[in-house]
Amino acid sequence: MTHTARRIGRSLALVLPVVMVLSGTLAVTSVQWADSDNDSQLLAASSEAVSKPAKPHAPQDVLREKLLVELQEKDPGTALTGLQRAVEQRPSLARHCMSIAKALGKAAVEQYGPTRAHRFSRPVCDTSFASGVAQFS
Repeated sequence: MTHTARRIGRSLALVLPVVMVLSGTLAVTSVQWADSDNDSQLLAASSEAVSKPAKPHAPQDVLREKLLVELQEKDPGTALTGLQRAVEQRPSLARHCMSIAKALGKAAVEQYGPTRAHRFSRPVCDTSFASGVAQFS
């Protein structure tokens, strides 16, 4: 009796894992993973989001976005004052000052028009704001 049970146990120990792997593989291959275009696009979009880690924003980009919002909510003069103070507090931002001031000039032209935007010009970052206003007028 024990010999027969041992023999059956050994057979199951060899056959059962093989049967489980094969049945699992067959189950996975028989499922329709994407039966419509929307599902496949969703799957592709979710895989892109997982594969690309979020980039931290550079300090100059954060400052630029903050000042552009300030320009929209208040006026270009307030944004230029904020830029000047930020550069004074963090001298490492000085090399980005000109590009930020030009971006502010462009946004001022878009919001106020070239004539009114020029009125806010001041000597921040070597008059880059005025240069941006002139360039995008």
